[in-house]
Amino acid sequence: MSANRRSFLILGAALAASITLAGCGGGTPSGNEASGSGTISVVASTNVYGDIAKSIGGDHVNVHTIISDANADPHGYEANAQDKLAISKAQIGIENGGGYDDFFTQLAKGQLDSKEVINVSELSGLDTGADFNEHVWYSLPTMVKLADDLAARFSAELPAQSAAFTEQADAFKVQIGAMSSRLAALRSKHNGAGAAVTEPVPLYLLTEAGLVNKTPEKFTSAIENGADVPASTLTLVLSVMDSGTIAVLAYNTQTQSPQTEKVKAAAVSAGVPVVDFAETLPADTSYLAWMLGNVSNLEQGLNTAAGQ
Repeated sequence: MSANRRSFLILGAALAASITLAGCGGGTPSGNEASGSGTISVVASTNVYGDIAKSIGGDHVNVHTIISDANADPHGYEANAQDKLAISKAQIGIENGGGYDDFFTQLAKGQLDSKEVINVSELSGLDTGADFNEHVWYSLPTMVKLADDLAARFSAELPAQSAAFTEQADAFKVQIGAMSSRLAALRSKHNGAGAAVTEPVPLYLLTEAGLVNKTPEKFTSAIENGADVPASTLTLVLSVMDSGTIAVLAYNTQTQSPQTEKVKAAAVSAGVPVVDFAETLPADTSYLAWMLGNVSNLEQGLNTAAGQ
């Protein structure tokens, strides 16, 4: 998402009043270390990171997710009293970084030391320069790093449960590894094939599959910022769809507009498979299940393009 987000997204998130957090705020020792029992209080900026933290920590973490509404905009979110209370009790914070969820930095100021906050963009090791794609949860290698980081931090808080955290992180990474293997198989078949996107959201996944983005930056930038696509740019994108160089169109279902619908229609007309992607974790779905679905859909689209 960009700072000038599309108008239809809702600001704020509906948070469950029943969430209770254990432990002390600002990383203050909670006594968990001595007893080997209790839970670790974690606050995550979005449900993607909240779900991953729960996958690694299991019953030994209590996770408060600030934004769990798929329609909420992290760029425009303003913390409420419950968020502030949760972060005051947190021992570990998780933010995406890269300009995606700046509200978290403001919320954590004076509550969590920077060393107690995982900035996933910084953790990724990716180039976070001017053209940085902040949607790092689509980068599977980055999620492996996050799993290891969480296991280490949780183990430091609850040493007696270190083996459990490591085991759960390893199980998480096994599933990530299986998806990466499937993407590598796609890369062996389709390396260098062209792809088009309505937004850069899934680009890390497409790149891992060996695809090359052929979409003009002016188009994706306009869609990402909720602006009208220049007529000349739209004409160019439509011609790309009919050029025979595009193996798949990655379509963000959360940012549909008259321009993206025209591109989708052009892709269908040209026989280019359309693969739907979303920016946020759907309700009642785990991160691993969601990403596995994305990989499967991409496989299906590319196999269709290859006539398989």
